Amino acid sequence: MITNPAYEEIIDVVAAGTNPQGIINFHLSLAAKAKVADLLALEKTTGISAEEQSELDNFLQLEHFMRLVKAKARLYVSLE
Repeated sequence: MITNPAYEEIIDVVAAGTNPQGIINFHLSLAAKAKVADLLALEKTTGISAEEQSELDNFLQLEHFMRLVKAKARLYVSLE
């Protein structure tokens, strides 16, 4: 099984505890972004394995999740 660095980074930020501003400020590492960029490039050119497709799909779900969390965090910050 491929370890998804994006999952690990999000788990770390949640496990360490944070506040709404910390969520807003959170960005994936360059390594995680590069991994996703590589998968997208391969998908468009030579194709990717089922395992790589699963990893890419998981990242896209995580990206959607984090967009929702950040939107909620911005709402909380605006109410302070």
